[in-house]
Amino acid sequence: MAAIANDWLEPLKPEFSKQYYRELYQKVIEEYKTHLVFPPSDDIFNAFALTPLHDVKVVIIGQDPYHNVGQAHGLCFSVRPDVEIPPSLVNIYKELHDDLGCYVPNNGYLVKWAKQGILLLNTVLTVRAHQANSHRGMGWEQFTDAAIRILNEEDRPIVFILWGAPAQTKKKMLNNPRHLILEAPHPSPLSAYRGFFGSRPFSKTNAFLEENGLTPIDWQIENV
Repeated sequence: MAAIANDWLEPLKPEFSKQYYRELYQKVIEEYKTHLVFPPSDDIFNAFALTPLHDVKVVIIGQDPYHNVGQAHGLCFSVRPDVEIPPSLVNIYKELHDDLGCYVPNNGYLVKWAKQGILLLNTVLTVRAHQANSHRGMGWEQFTDAAIRILNEEDRPIVFILWGAPAQTKKKMLNNPRHLILEAPHPSPLSAYRGFFGSRPFSKTNAFLEENGLTPIDWQIENV
């Protein structure tokens, strides 16, 4: 399991010595030994590795990793370039096209977003193959809640994008008036037509960043 090595380490360090995290760590090690688990263990903390704390401008909160072979690589909603784009991300791309005119790319690799300061954080960081939510309740939620609280306390404007009910439960931790909270139904095919489409989160995010003197996000994911 790769360690967190950048400026996330210091504020998250207290979590590593807590009882829940010690138990979580042992459970996760055991799961990787006895089952097929995603993402690959070296990718578990990719969201933190690719988006250092001091760079975070936007937070998109997902649920748990994709559970089919080759999909998950540690960033919520993202898949590797040679993997079919999952339905939720197809809908994200549709809204991005309608909102900002971005063309729909041929891949779902969102590392470009992460490197611009978008923390693509699942609330649960591992999952058994073909068993959605199988690692829910193991302790990851407590760890990622700690990260969200750290972000809430940052004395600079950050946009929190909360899609769907599980992500929106995190709103109670977000009480810093400097931040912008954008809520909408989840982009999955089951709920996207209930208000995700037309919610325009991408233009709203960029408008807020520019109002606060920050560089807007280049949301266009290029073809590969």
